Amino acid sequence: MKILIIGANGTIGKAVTRSLEAKHEIIKVGKTSGDLQVDISDPTSIEKMFENSGKVDAIVCIAGDAKWDKFDNLSEEDFYVGIKSKLMGQVNLVRIGRKYLNPNGSFTLTTGILADHPVDKTTSAAMVNGGIHSFVKAAALELENGLRINAVSADLVEDAKDKYEDYFPGHTPVPMAKVAYGYKKSILGKLNGEIIRILA
Repeated sequence: MKILIIGANGTIGKAVTRSLEAKHEIIKVGKTSGDLQVDISDPTSIEKMFENSGKVDAIVCIAGDAKWDKFDNLSEEDFYVGIKSKLMGQVNLVRIGRKYLNPNGSFTLTTGILADHPVDKTTSAAMVNGGIHSFVKAAALELENGLRINAVSADLVEDAKDKYEDYFPGHTPVPMAKVAYGYKKSILGKLNGEIIRILA
């Protein structure tokens, strides 16, 4: 398979790429690194990326920003950071990417535990993750040519434990191999319209 991975050099992206690259052709995409570059908050940038990648069998997004802060501190513009990047960025990847995905291909989007179990300072991020879950379920009903779409929602991952564990008290970090298997289930399996939750 020819698989395009946006965020391939990130914490989760590296694990997913390693788990797939032995048997599949991987196009690594980053904001400033990789085989191709993209700013997912910009539809023009997304279009250019797909023009350069050509047709692929799977599109995976493990990227997107959202503002973390106390609800009292969040402005309307702060909420738009997550809406424009992580939410609409992934929606636009699907909207634009449909014509670059081969028949029976798949989209795999990324959310996280916050959609179901938000923690302090995550009002914006949790809202965005929940929106993506609803989008995936609805879009799965309308995609044509055998196209599939799923989202992977992992708890705190092992390789990000040192950076984020203070935000997630009591959460058991998920091994990176287990996270990668969640993505493989979406990419290589037959699931459609599913939220693949990865817990320790």
